[in-house]
Amino acid sequence: MIRSAEPAPAPAGDRRRGRWAVLALASLMFGAGCGGYALGPSNAQAAGARAIRIGHVANGTDEPRLADTVSHALRAQVHVDGTFRLATRDDGDIVITTALRTFQRNPLTFQARDIIATRDYDVVLTAHVKAIENGSGKVLLDEEITGRTTIRNTADLGSAERQAAPLLAENLARNIISRLSEGSW
Repeated sequence: MIRSAEPAPAPAGDRRRGRWAVLALASLMFGAGCGGYALGPSNAQAAGARAIRIGHVANGTDEPRLADTVSHALRAQVHVDGTFRLATRDDGDIVITTALRTFQRNPLTFQARDIIATRDYDVVLTAHVKAIENGSGKVLLDEEITGRTTIRNTADLGSAERQAAPLLAENLARNIISRLSEGSW
């Protein structure tokens, strides 16, 4: 009869030491990987210490009601980001004004058998954003910022654009608020 060569079980003390070694190594790797992470704003300000007032959003595009959608998205993004508080009256430390400049629909992909027929569009919204510190008048941000989303070409392209407007506004608002919260002012 042939016996299988099974190794003898390790003593319980060796198994425990091995588990502790693996746990210690995992803790060390986790601690080293998160060592540079800091909770809160990246510009050394306390979260919620300053309040932002969302000023007028001017619509310079041909798309109706886009300014309302962007204004709503900016307010929502201030809450999501957490770096600033949303000022509901004229008591904001920072006032943001936004002027929507261009709304472009650029072909992104084409139909497989027809290189002229567009399948997807890249929709880009460009806005001129100005953030001014209330009281001192210091300009904290004065630049063009874009937001974008992708839409599928359908029989009713206008309807597809209207359905994508909240996503486009959300992307623009995220870019604006993150640019402001990461500023070195």
